[in-house]
Amino acid sequence: MYLAVVWQDNQEKNKLSFIRHKAFYSGNLLINYKFSSRTTNNQQLLSRFYFGSFIRVTKMKKYSVYLWAGAAWWVTLFSGQVAAVSLVAPKPLFVGAQKPVALRVMTYNVHHCNPPSQPDSIDLAAITKVIRAQNPDLVALQEIDVNTQRSGPFNQAAEIAKALNMRFFFGKAIDHGGGDYGVAILSKYPLTETTVHRLPTKPETKGEPRIVVTAKVTLPAGLAIRFGSTHLDAQRDSVNRQMQVVEISRLATTEKLPFIIAGDFNAPPASNVIKALDQHFTRTCRTCEPTIPVANPAQAIDFIAYTPTKKFKVVKTTVVPEKYASDHLPVVAEVSFIGK
Repeated sequence: MYLAVVWQDNQEKNKLSFIRHKAFYSGNLLINYKFSSRTTNNQQLLSRFYFGSFIRVTKMKKYSVYLWAGAAWWVTLFSGQVAAVSLVAPKPLFVGAQKPVALRVMTYNVHHCNPPSQPDSIDLAAITKVIRAQNPDLVALQEIDVNTQRSGPFNQAAEIAKALNMRFFFGKAIDHGGGDYGVAILSKYPLTETTVHRLPTKPETKGEPRIVVTAKVTLPAGLAIRFGSTHLDAQRDSVNRQMQVVEISRLATTEKLPFIIAGDFNAPPASNVIKALDQHFTRTCRTCEPTIPVANPAQAIDFIAYTPTKKFKVVKTTVVPEKYASDHLPVVAEVSFIGK
């Protein structure tokens, strides 16, 4: 594979030139470029044809810059006749690492936007204010109401997303109060392949049905990840949580994209549930600050985790000390996605 960055003079649109100090990626078009001819041992090397692809990454006042990749052919002539056409593997000009994408990822159990100190109140503005202050790229929300009697005739995820100018996807876990109750994703970037995955519950426990919602997130430079939001079983016995985290891990093993999962796991770091999670994901914190209860936090149960480990680098994880809006403290992780 021959990789290069090419530039084009905007006034000479049929001419492409190779820059010799960078190399990256490609699109899916066919181009060719003719080098200067030269003569060696009575053979004239006329052209080098490039079969590959390019995508314009920026257009300046005078030049356009493309990323290009492909293969090359030498075409040689001997005494004016075609002597050989051969596929060669030229040395790359320079293969550069893709610039990492900085991501701020947040998980927040919003308690259906009901501040604990105000039992009969719904305060979407308070939740929105907390999220806006952190300026996240991706948010996993838990305990979201849609058209319920207790919260009102609206989709909480949609209203929060609209206020923040973000995209959203809501996944219903159960019926509640004439409407829906579940988890959601917010994103600054396009969401596709949105899916609600049902998580297992042992029937005899009569546990509340639980889900994980996932979406493909398309990041800058054509990169993509899978992002998920979940809320595991809250019963004292961990049997359902154990089954549910195993299912989430199974989803991760079949996933082709790098995968970030975030949510309320209702289990502390030392539990078998989180130990099972750690077998397939890497949490953004190893010594995790507590997230509940908000008045005097004592236990960490809200986490952000990712796989594969080599695709991400954690810069910092913070538990936001916001005690009014919900009964959980939000968690924000700054991660660097290494990409290709």
